[in-house]
Amino acid sequence: MSLHNIRLEVMHTLEKNIETFVDKFLITPEKIWQPTDFLPNSQNDTFIEEVKEIQELSKDLDDDFWVSLVGDTITEEALPTYESWLLDVEGVSQHSNNGGDNGWAKWVRAWTGEENRHGDVLNKYLYLSGRVNMREVEITTQYLIADGFDIGTARDPYKNFVYTSFQELATYVSHNNVAKVARKRGHKLLAKMSKIIAGDEMRHHLAYTEFVRQIFQYDPSEMMLAFHHMMKHKIVMPALYLRQSGGKIGDTFEQFSIVAQRAGVYTGFDYVDILKKLNTAWEIDKITGLTDEAQKARDYLLKLPERMYRITERIVIPDTKFEFKWMNPV
Repeated sequence: MSLHNIRLEVMHTLEKNIETFVDKFLITPEKIWQPTDFLPNSQNDTFIEEVKEIQELSKDLDDDFWVSLVGDTITEEALPTYESWLLDVEGVSQHSNNGGDNGWAKWVRAWTGEENRHGDVLNKYLYLSGRVNMREVEITTQYLIADGFDIGTARDPYKNFVYTSFQELATYVSHNNVAKVARKRGHKLLAKMSKIIAGDEMRHHLAYTEFVRQIFQYDPSEMMLAFHHMMKHKIVMPALYLRQSGGKIGDTFEQFSIVAQRAGVYTGFDYVDILKKLNTAWEIDKITGLTDEAQKARDYLLKLPERMYRITERIVIPDTKFEFKWMNPV
């Protein structure tokens, strides 16, 4: 059987439990939080006063913080790209032979529904804050969706699930760090909002790591090689092609990345820590039945965090002041 067919067979086997995955890792719309739970209610008499309070508090947060939050928001709002990409993964289809739903497609749509709330609430909050130029933010978002992205996975489900396992944990870290900064500065509503978004991302991370854990049981060598491939070539961020109005594809991402590190929202050390957590979650040191090639891949993965940590320690984050069109003067 070809590697392609083996992957499809594994995906089909996991699909049989898709209802269990949905019930365990996702929450129904009636029970989960919605954006309006964290925003001033425009139907209340106190709406204007609540907005003014948000705007006053927002003045105390520096530009690096807001640039980080804008970048996170734009990344969340590029959700159509991620849904279309996941629906194109081998083994995922919106059609099945019996005329019903392919189980994986059901997962992707339900996951997308949960993720959609993140961009909604963050976008509205940015709008109410008065700190950012929303038209420039919207232009960047439109560009990021239109430009798409290439994360180096092609349609391979093994590589894609490594990516989502890593990326969901990265977004958890980012939103959780935003919450910490906001709380320290007395911005309690934003802190609470970011914290609960981080909670969603952690649930999603646990789901995708479970998918990979089960794939390791069925096809350990190829799953190990896929993990190795993704980490050797590095996990690229969804906002890799970030640009502002009048700019070229990707010309804003490096500046945004520097600012996010400077603000302590997402750093190189976070990247290394996520890799260590994945090695531990999948217990790759205990996996048996590997080919010689896969064993070498595992050895590489086990040594990689320490090597990357030493490299990260030597990186100096510049204090350059970048001009972002997203920002309004205080």
